[in-house]
Amino acid sequence: MSTLLSLKNVTKTFGGLTAVSDVAFDVPEGSIYSVIGPNGAGKTTLFNLVTALFPPTDGQIIFDGHAIHKSKTHQLVEYGIGRTFQNLAIFSHATVVQNLLVGLHHTLKTNPITAALFWGPARHEEISARKRVEEIIDFLEIEHLRDMPVGLLSYGLQKRVELGRALATGPKMLLLDEMVSGMNSEETEDIARFILDIREELGITVVMVEHDMGIVMDISDRIAVLNHGALIAEGTPSEISSNDDVIQAYLGKK
Repeated sequence: MSTLLSLKNVTKTFGGLTAVSDVAFDVPEGSIYSVIGPNGAGKTTLFNLVTALFPPTDGQIIFDGHAIHKSKTHQLVEYGIGRTFQNLAIFSHATVVQNLLVGLHHTLKTNPITAALFWGPARHEEISARKRVEEIIDFLEIEHLRDMPVGLLSYGLQKRVELGRALATGPKMLLLDEMVSGMNSEETEDIARFILDIREELGITVVMVEHDMGIVMDISDRIAVLNHGALIAEGTPSEISSNDDVIQAYLGKK
């Protein structure tokens, strides 16, 4: 299995604070890869480095042949990286369809005049975008909600819409930052099923930062464990669950 994302001795410091320290691991293409660790371990900082919100102090981040540690954030969608956020980042007054269409904005190439007249290429782009949105709505089983303002939906359904918007960007790799945080058990099970389908049916590599050890251990192919910014373990769920350093730092003794 080929490597899609590679972190090579990545370090990030903020003044005298080292948030991420010499982290190195590879994410195989077509896998579900989880990053876990206690609060303050550097997980979200690591995600922010991968999505070029700020550059690493040292090290390299390579995605599908691109040195993304040197890239601008807006370039990542063109490379094939999509992301959800720990805190909801939706347009609450817009409908489900409108929120999903935002994810396709980067695919619209027509000029303002053609778009305003809505003819030729602009019309074809709009039809194509709306067709893609309907496919995502069907995939995420939210057909009955398509025209509802997202702010009126439950928290779990709002997170599902945010997931759909990330899918609309057409990613090769999807970064999910605490996707099931705040969800009940039924909503968590639904998201776990969708993540598996995203990998199996859509062929998208998934990287998760997650605190819910149930979903992590059930669906991950490999897991990286951070503590105080450093990588303390990396391996399969069974290897991680029996690792003494991980048990002491995070999982706790049974």
